[in-house]
Amino acid sequence: MTFDLDNYESLVGRVAIDDIDFDSFRHSPLRPEVLRCLRYMHDVEHHTVCYLRDLLVTSVHKDPEITGFLTFWNFEEYWHGDAIGRVLGAHGEPRGPERLGPMRAARRIKDRVGPMLHALGSSIAGPSFTAVHMTWGALNEWTTQAGYARLGQRAGHPVLSELLRRIMRQEGRHIDFYAGQAAARLDGDRRAQRLTRFALTRFWNPVGADVMPEPEVGHLIRYLFGDNDGSEVAARIDRRVDRLPGLAGLGLVERARLRYAA
Repeated sequence: MTFDLDNYESLVGRVAIDDIDFDSFRHSPLRPEVLRCLRYMHDVEHHTVCYLRDLLVTSVHKDPEITGFLTFWNFEEYWHGDAIGRVLGAHGEPRGPERLGPMRAARRIKDRVGPMLHALGSSIAGPSFTAVHMTWGALNEWTTQAGYARLGQRAGHPVLSELLRRIMRQEGRHIDFYAGQAAARLDGDRRAQRLTRFALTRFWNPVGADVMPEPEVGHLIRYLFGDNDGSEVAARIDRRVDRLPGLAGLGLVERARLRYAA
C-alpha cells in the first residue's frame, strides 16, 4: 500500500489533550511500576530528535518523501513526550528539560560519535542503508505501539488508557510509513535484505535501550511483555517482521523479551 504523504500532512498535529483530566492522577495516582514505565517512555519520545539527527547524516536526507515524513514524525513524537510528561507532572515528578538535560549531558561522547558512525555506515553501504533504517523504524514503531497498548491494559486507569489510545493512533500512521518503505526497499534487493538482516541481528535492541539504563529497560520489558499476554504480543510483532522480504525467521522481539524479562 502506497503511503499518502499529502493526506498524512493534513492529519499531522499535537496529540489532543485539551479534554484529558490530568488532575485525575492527583486523586487517583498511578502505581509506582506504571510511573516507572512512563518515565522511560517520556525520555525516549523526547529523544526522537536525536534519532532524527542520526538519520539525516545518511543518504536518507536525499529522499524528499522520507525527509518530509520525518519532519512530521519528529513533531508528533515531541508532543507524545510532552503529554506523557504532563502525567508525570501531575504526580509531582520532573519532566521535560528537567529530566532530559541530565540524560543528554551524560551522553555527550556517544552523541558525538553516533552521527559519524551513521554517516560512515551510509557511505559504505550506499542506498541499501536506507532499507536498514526504514525496517529499523518499522520495528521500533511496532514495539512502541504495542508497549503503549500493554501499559494501558496493565495500568487500569481510564484517563491514562484514553491518552495512550490517542498516541497509539498517531503511532499507527508512523507504522504505515516505515513498514511500507521497508517492504518496498527490501523487495527484490538481495543486498538490502542481507544488510538489514545483519544489522538487525547484530545491533537491534528494544526502543530506548541505547539511551536508558539497563535496569529501566529490564523493568519495562518485564512489566509489559514478561507474561503470557506479552509473549503473544512479541510473537505477533515477529510475524510482521517475517512478512518483510528476506527477513523471515529473525525472532528479534522474542529474543529481546527473553533477555530482559529473565
